[in-house]
Amino acid sequence: MANSQKAAPAQKKQGFTGVRAAIWIIVLCFIAGVCFFEFVLGNPDNFQGGDNANAPLPGNLLGTIYKGGIVVPVIITLLFTVVALSVERALALSTAHGKGKLAKFVQDVKAALAANDLAKAQQLCDKQQGVVGNVVSASLKTYKEMETATGIKKEQKISKIQQAHEEAVQLEMPTLQMNMPILATLVTLGTLTALFGTVVGMIKSFAALAAGGGGDSLELSTGISEALVNTASGILTSWCAVIAYNFYSNKIDKLTYALDEVGYTIAKTYEANHEEA
Repeated sequence: MANSQKAAPAQKKQGFTGVRAAIWIIVLCFIAGVCFFEFVLGNPDNFQGGDNANAPLPGNLLGTIYKGGIVVPVIITLLFTVVALSVERALALSTAHGKGKLAKFVQDVKAALAANDLAKAQQLCDKQQGVVGNVVSASLKTYKEMETATGIKKEQKISKIQQAHEEAVQLEMPTLQMNMPILATLVTLGTLTALFGTVVGMIKSFAALAAGGGGDSLELSTGISEALVNTASGILTSWCAVIAYNFYSNKIDKLTYALDEVGYTIAKTYEANHEEA
């Protein structure tokens, strides 16, 4: 029981740690996307004669996008999902990062360890909180345990400190990586959906061209417009998704690098400050 109570701080979470059931985000974004398609893009004021069955008013972008067809609300759903997950990751990683500046925290902890002031290092962790504080606290806890452990060689003690740090990092990684695979999927899905919409629009264009030899110019232009609208919308979605994915991947990499740096420092500090058992 005592050991379980001591281990609790390493697993403690503070604040927003992410949305685990991302399917509900997608469902809400689909509902919002359909509503945006029907009531904003499909607003009668965007079309000639006040009817969205007619051609859009000259220069009216919203009406032109509406004429992109049934694929448009799907692409809008993907775009809204990218935006929603970007906000979700921003909030979760902000909580994981902690309350203070990461670089300063790492420097302060290293300085405290260099002075062999574990109490100061623990205070810094308690102040920082988040994933960073949790992981470093777990390493410091094992450090203190190894100081009083007997019958274990120095190399084994250092190995246990490193192992505790790695386990704490692995425990926190799901929080950092949560929903990132969905963002990565949306990068490709946006492009593929755009391609599908483009093909559908071109099929309509060629069907109009084949009808009656010369074809209906209105049907031909509608098909081309649908193809281009879907292409542009899908590219925008993929563009946003790839930026969001790479941005947050970079933040996660910086955070894990900082954790590895502190973990290495803790192990080396023990090695420097303790004689062979």
